[in-house]
Amino acid sequence: MARPALRIDAVLVQAVIAGALSFAHLHDLAAAAGQDGWKAWAYPISVDLLLVAAWRRLRTDGPSRLAWCWFLIALVASLGANVATAGLLDLNDVPAWLRILVAAWPALAFMGGTLLAHSPTRPEPDAPAPPAPEPVPAAESEPAAAESDPVPDPVAVPAPEEPPALTAAAPPPASPAVPVPAALVDHARKVAHDHEQRTGVPIDTDTLRARLGVPPHLADAIAAQLT
Repeated sequence: MARPALRIDAVLVQAVIAGALSFAHLHDLAAAAGQDGWKAWAYPISVDLLLVAAWRRLRTDGPSRLAWCWFLIALVASLGANVATAGLLDLNDVPAWLRILVAAWPALAFMGGTLLAHSPTRPEPDAPAPPAPEPVPAAESEPAAAESDPVPDPVAVPAPEEPPALTAAAPPPASPAVPVPAALVDHARKVAHDHEQRTGVPIDTDTLRARLGVPPHLADAIAAQLT
């Protein structure tokens, strides 16, 4: 069963009655102040619209001096008309100062509505900037220790001559050992440890040689000492 689109409750009825009474009081006061015809009906509309606009600004953009100022001005105008028509003033002989206030109200309401509609709202906070990626150290800046300690060139060791008479073939001579400075080995160990922490896999010989900037045979000797 479909529900009715409009539900009438006590709050809505009370709001309609209060609005109608306030509207009538504003009309009577404007008419007594010399604003006859359609102008007397326009005054309550102007007051109520300014009150609604200021309240909407407070609800949507939060408290501000501008919205509170025009909300209080419209509220005082509405309450003043309700109190004035309760018998405190002789509507047949309205004082001059009240006529001046009623005549000046259109300009005041126009300025308030314009300020509420076109004044800048509260700026939104900037979104946090994404974290900058960690800089990857360049290959030239890492082998500082290797540049401070020059790597000596390997010394060629002459192979021993084969004896003239041997019944069995002698084993091939072992490759000459390459001297590696201790400082270079320590630096290579740091580079390998950093590479394993960042990638999760041990560093290979080609990567180690590129990071240290050393010859292939020296990189092999360093890799052998790291294992």
